[in-house]
Amino acid sequence: MRRFDDEDLTGAEFRECDLSRARMVGVVMQDAKIDGLVSNLEVNGVEVMSYVEAELDRRHPLRLLLRSDQPDDLREAWRQLRDDWATTTERVRSMPENSEHHGVDGEWSMVETLRHLVFVHDSWFRRCVLGLTEPFTALGLGPPLVMDQEENGLDPSAQPSLDEVLAVRVRQASEIETWLADVTPDQLARTAPVPDDDRWPPYAKGRTVRQCLGTVLNEEWAHHGFCMRDLDKLSRSRLGA
Repeated sequence: MRRFDDEDLTGAEFRECDLSRARMVGVVMQDAKIDGLVSNLEVNGVEVMSYVEAELDRRHPLRLLLRSDQPDDLREAWRQLRDDWATTTERVRSMPENSEHHGVDGEWSMVETLRHLVFVHDSWFRRCVLGLTEPFTALGLGPPLVMDQEENGLDPSAQPSLDEVLAVRVRQASEIETWLADVTPDQLARTAPVPDDDRWPPYAKGRTVRQCLGTVLNEEWAHHGFCMRDLDKLSRSRLGA
């Protein structure tokens, strides 16, 4: 266990770090931000995540649909997600040229975010929900480990335009919409037909179809929020705010 005593971590950034069971005693934490998979978090003896989750649900009612096991709710959730991305696409087109290729604070650009969602679709919907074994879409953006494996079909050197990525996204959205149109609660509850190989995602075996679909929906919602956050920052920086 690493221990930090009387350290000045002002301005420190922890990225992709596992802080499970971390203890912060006598710390000063002002103007700090925590963004990630957080559960059972106590602040001054109070478990705060129930408050955080309730506030997120109040701000984003779509989250309630994303957690539902009812096909009608999932269809509506997907419709809202697609509408949100369409609105954001129109927004970035109205911004200065190449805004879709600009990242903020080391985060992915909008195009990179959409490329990652192409990869998520191939991984968690086509492979895990449909049980298909085709290579991933070349312009998809996955973890470095997957990007370095040529047999996955990904092209690490790809630099697609926004329109090229959106064309793939339209095809993928049609796949999900067609599947959702007829899915039943029983089908959602079945064990996902994950192919028996060593390709990504390695921890999907044994999950239900609903859980695998949930990963797709949650990634769509979370990354849309990240994208909106960064477009806001990009707009403010260009206005000199």
